[in-house]
Parts: sequence; C-alpha cells; structure tokens
Amino acid sequence: MTMTVYAVSGAPRPWRVLAGLTFKELEYDIHYMEASKAEHKAPEYLKINPRGTVPSLVKGDLILRDSIGILAWLDREYPDKPLFGSNANETGQIWQNVLETADYLRAAHNSVFFSILVQNISVADAPSDERKAKEEAADRLRFECERLETLLIQNKFLCGDNPTAADAVAFPDIRLIQRAMEIKPDELAMLGLDTLNDDFPKLESWKSRVESLPGMQKTMPPHWAA
Repeated sequence: MTMTVYAVSGAPRPWRVLAGLTFKELEYDIHYMEASKAEHKAPEYLKINPRGTVPSLVKGDLILRDSIGILAWLDREYPDKPLFGSNANETGQIWQNVLETADYLRAAHNSVFFSILVQNISVADAPSDERKAKEEAADRLRFECERLETLLIQNKFLCGDNPTAADAVAFPDIRLIQRAMEIKPDELAMLGLDTLNDDFPKLESWKSRVESLPGMQKTMPPHWAA
C-alpha cells in the first residue's frame, strides 16, 4: 500500500519526511498543497489533519501528523536502513542531534528567513528592534552551523557513515540557506550570512552529498524549478 505525504513545497518539516523515506529507499507519493491558497486549511484536508499543518502521512487507515514521529514510525515499520541507529549509543547520538536541530536550528532559521523568504520583507525595511532580533538570530544560526560542522570532522554524515534521521531533519534547513543565498544574496549580506558556504566547508560538502543521494531530487521543492 502506497504512502502519501501531504506537504507544502519547500516547507522544512514535510521535507524531513521525504528525506527519511528516500534514505530508506521506500516508495511514496507526494500531495503538494498551495499555502497561498490556504489549501492546508481546506475542510477536506482538515479531516486528515485538524491542525491544518504539514506534514501528514497517510497509509490506508493510518494517519500520522508529526515529522519526527513519522520518522520514528518508519524505522519500526521498515527496519532496513535504520534512521535511528542499530545500537543504544547510535540511537542516543542520533536522537540528541535530531532534537537539537529541531529545537535550535529550526528556531534560528525561522527567525532569520521567514520574513525574508515567505513574507518578502527586506532586512533594510525592518524597524531597528526587529533588525537587532534578526541579527541575534543570525548569530544563533551560525552557531548551529558550527555545531554541525564539528560533527562532520570525522563523519561522512552527521552521525556516521550512513544518512540517518539527524540528516533528514537538518538537511531542509541547511538547503534553504543555500536557496536564500541564491535568490536573496543582499539580504544575507546585511546579516553577515553570505559567507556561510566558505565558512563551513564540511557542511557545504555534506549538503551536496545528501542532495546527490539516489531519489533526493524527488524531494526538492517543485516551485524552485518554476
């Protein structure tokens, strides 16, 4: 029975699920909704997810609505190519990095980029207190990139030689930084984030390594190709 993931193009949380499915080489369908048309708030979708958020994963009568919960379910339902490790130490390290990324990298990323990428508001137009808050968030984002860079000193992926849930959770936010560099370079320069690729070369190589994995192109936001 085919799994269907409900998503919004470029939204990080459903992208985590798509990455996890890809790492495990599982078959799935994607149902993209347009946030600009509030399709994720439509009555038909609210029957699947009353919160009106993404992702949702549907397989038969099963409906799951949390990205990390979905990754954990995938590991129990499909044990091959584990996302959360094969022993206690691996599992602990992976969960630690999953939760640190979900809490800290996601928060810093959202504080920096939501207004720039989603609301299309320039840093230059922000009031002084908002700009100061965004600069502080940029510092936190840089700190999180440094944390990931350190993990990659000896590892091919964040927690070892194979991609895990840690990579699935981190990749969307890191890839979206590159997207911001491509389409909003002046905004990143104002926040001192325009040199991240050069400042964190191992993270840059990791990002390319993940993106080149078989099947990952299917996960890329379709509106980027428009």
